[in-house]
Amino acid sequence: MTTVSKNRNGAARGGAAGKAGPPTIDDVAALAGVGRATVSRVLNDQANVSARSRDRVLEAVAALDYRVNPQARSLASRSGNAVALLHALALNSDPNSYYNSALELGALRAASTAGLDLSTYYFDVEDPRCTDKILDLFASGQAAGLVLTPPLSDDVALAARLVELGCPAVCVSPSDAVREMLAGVGFDEEDAGYAVAAHVLAQGHRRFGFLLGIEGHLAAEKRFAGFRRALAAHGLDGDAVTTLRGDFSFRSGVELGEALLLAAPRPTAIVCANDDMAVGLLFAAHRMHLSVPRDISIAGFDDAPISAHIWPPLTTIHQPIRRIAGRAVERLAEMLARGNGAAPEFEMIDYHLVVRDSVDQPTG
Repeated sequence: MTTVSKNRNGAARGGAAGKAGPPTIDDVAALAGVGRATVSRVLNDQANVSARSRDRVLEAVAALDYRVNPQARSLASRSGNAVALLHALALNSDPNSYYNSALELGALRAASTAGLDLSTYYFDVEDPRCTDKILDLFASGQAAGLVLTPPLSDDVALAARLVELGCPAVCVSPSDAVREMLAGVGFDEEDAGYAVAAHVLAQGHRRFGFLLGIEGHLAAEKRFAGFRRALAAHGLDGDAVTTLRGDFSFRSGVELGEALLLAAPRPTAIVCANDDMAVGLLFAAHRMHLSVPRDISIAGFDDAPISAHIWPPLTTIHQPIRRIAGRAVERLAEMLARGNGAAPEFEMIDYHLVVRDSVDQPTG
């Protein structure tokens, strides 16, 4: 597995397991029978390590003749103003390009204003050592604090480990359970899902499709929960909507969109959990010579720039992604300045519905 990170200048860096060469911190951890974060704490003379574990690590260091990486030591020496923005994805999947780039832009602007050095890291969600690698960013001194994005911000076990380690962290759109443990910034996903559904319902639609996001992405699931709540308020049950699960990518919007458009009876309106899938669905509709919104109405989520420039322009929810990321970094800066002792709080940022031309009254 390869862990990829990108610094604020856009330079990529990464490392692969099993590489031949001098002993690594992972070799020390394996020989000592402890986690990578424990080795990092010992090497950096930090607390929260038992005497027995410390002795085992030092013995492994001596046995392997392990030498601390000078670059990592240099990073540790400047960790007071170094923070990390963390993304997680399956490395063989298409990224949600706008969402990630908007988060990075908002975070970079806020970090620059606050005098912080921001790095962006991508982690493979299927890597069994993903959590340890994240914890090591703080334990090794590479980052003084972390900003977690979905689905990392939904991970209760990771949040608990960060609290135990005393790592300052702020989450973007965290799950309800994580909100009880770590500070967070987001918007009302469920209310936004209700709002877009209410708009489509007001046009007279009663037969729907919904393209869900990645399973376990709890923020996106709340969007669908709000959508269903709006349907129920109009006397419609689960039979009124056909759901398919995508991965937030344009490609999944094309492939799953075609399946919905070929269904009998075909939905008169389809709502997507993000704009990338909605644009893919729009492409599929055009390729099938369907007219939008005459033959099918389409709505998205995020208000990505492309949503205003495709034809027809896409009705969507404006998610204030850059502002959310910026506030997350600002709150992290505040935590670093005053200490990490305050109770976690969740800050809500306003959203709004953007009505464009892709939704109209049904004709059939």
